[in-house]
Amino acid sequence: MFNLTTFRELVIAALWTGLLAGLLLTAVQQIQVIPTLLKAEVYEEAAVTIPNTDNSHEHHDWQPENGVERTFFTAVANISLGVGFALLIGSVMCLRGRPGSWRIGLLWGLAGYLTFFVAPSLGLPPEVPGTTAAKLADRQSWWLITVLDTGFGLSLLAFAKTRTNKFFGAVLLAAPHLISAPQPEVHSSAAPAELAQSFIVATVFANAVFWLAIGGLMGRFYKKKL
Repeated sequence: MFNLTTFRELVIAALWTGLLAGLLLTAVQQIQVIPTLLKAEVYEEAAVTIPNTDNSHEHHDWQPENGVERTFFTAVANISLGVGFALLIGSVMCLRGRPGSWRIGLLWGLAGYLTFFVAPSLGLPPEVPGTTAAKLADRQSWWLITVLDTGFGLSLLAFAKTRTNKFFGAVLLAAPHLISAPQPEVHSSAAPAELAQSFIVATVFANAVFWLAIGGLMGRFYKKKL
């Protein structure tokens, strides 16, 4: 039964989970992702500045300086994201009955990883700065459809009792990819292909750690009462 006490326990578990998972993601990013990202930004800046050498007063939007400032803002964003996703997974856990251990929580984390990262990345893989992309609105729409279809599809495959519903779940998993993700008219990137591939691998690993940490920690902090 969902009541004020249950809600309080959910929020506290999500806050601790988001804090720890966000800090862990930040640490992994500093080792795996940020070095590749910084290299890609060098190529992006070179591609932008070369055609504009005559204009030395070009306006640039504010962004944190590399180093401590960038790491701090990255950590804040990761923790906020972690808390939000922990609340989401915790709410679903509550509806299904709280997990009994961190091991069961890992399965929920895996489901979140497949839903929010793996499935959308099949059509819209992580991109380094300086890569051309389709219109943002089109990509956002496809991402949202993919996440919803994948989430419902996985839930039907895991919990549906009839073969018909399980089949419908499989159809939902495949549907967004049959439509295909929006793509730019011409694919191009300022960074070398090898760097872009390294960025994808690093991002895949970092997000796996992040989601498994969210699931495992929520399973630990929000487990069933004995």
